[in-house]
Amino acid sequence: MGGTVSIKIVTDSTSDISPEVAHALGITVVPIYVRFGDEVYRDGVDISNAGFYHKLATSFVHPSTSPPTPQDFAKVYSDCSKEAEGIVSIHISGKISGTYNSARQGKKMAKEKRQIEIIDSHFISIGLALVVMRAARLAKTGESLECILEETRKTINQVQMLGIFDTLKYLVLGGRVNKATAAIADIFQIKPVLTSKNGEIVRAGLVRTYSRGMDRLYEFVADRLNIQDLAIAHSTVPEQASQLKARLSSIFPEEKIHITQIGAALGVHGGPKVLVLALRQGE
Repeated sequence: MGGTVSIKIVTDSTSDISPEVAHALGITVVPIYVRFGDEVYRDGVDISNAGFYHKLATSFVHPSTSPPTPQDFAKVYSDCSKEAEGIVSIHISGKISGTYNSARQGKKMAKEKRQIEIIDSHFISIGLALVVMRAARLAKTGESLECILEETRKTINQVQMLGIFDTLKYLVLGGRVNKATAAIADIFQIKPVLTSKNGEIVRAGLVRTYSRGMDRLYEFVADRLNIQDLAIAHSTVPEQASQLKARLSSIFPEEKIHITQIGAALGVHGGPKVLVLALRQGE
C-alpha cells in the first residue's frame, strides 16, 4: 500500500524496539524517563543503552524510571493524527508501570477527532515488542483499525516470555526483592528465572549456573509448537544472545529470530547479564 499509512502504531521505549526496526515498521516510540539522582534522561534519546549501562556500573546513585507524561503522549497523538486515520497505542503492562494510564490521559488531552485506541500489552521488553511489531506489520499492509485491534488482542494471548538474571542485586536496589533472599541466592550462586504472568513479572524457577539458565531458555522454546515469532533480548551479553540464537536455529529459522538490547526500563531492575526470550505461538 503506497502513500500515507492509514493506521499509526505507537509504543513506549520499554518495548526495547531498536530505532532501525521502529523506522522500518513505521512505529513511533515514546521515551520513558531515566533518573540518576538529579539527572534526568529520555530513554534512547538523551542516553543510549551503552551510556545507561556505563552509568549503572559507575554511578553512586541507583537509577529509577518514570513514565512519559500525558503531555508527551498528547503531542505524539496530535503529530500522528496529521498523517493517519487512526492510532493504536500499545504499552507496557499497567501492573508494572504507569505508562498505560499516562497514555490514556494523553488521549484525553489531545482532543483529536481521529480514533485513538490505547492497549495494555501485559508485557515488557520483547514481549511487548512482539505485540507491537505484529500490529505494525498489519498496519503497513493497510489493514483496518478494527482488524489491527482484534489481531493485537489475539497476539497478546499468544505471547510467552522467559528470562534469566545473573544477580538479584538490582532487584534489591529497586525494592523488588528483599536483601535476605538476594544474599542466599548470592551465597549459593543461584540465578533467578523469571516469566510474565497476568501482566506481572514472577519467578519461574532457579538455576545454579548461567549456562543452565540458557538451557532453560532453549527448552522453553523446544517444548512449544507452532511458533510464529521468536525474539531474544540481552542487557550486556551479546555473545550469549548470539549463541542462543544459533542453538535455536534447529527449531526456528535463524534469519527470523530477532535480537535486541534491553534498555533502561528492565535494565534498572535486572542489571547486566540479563537474557530474555519471547515467542508467539499460532493457533
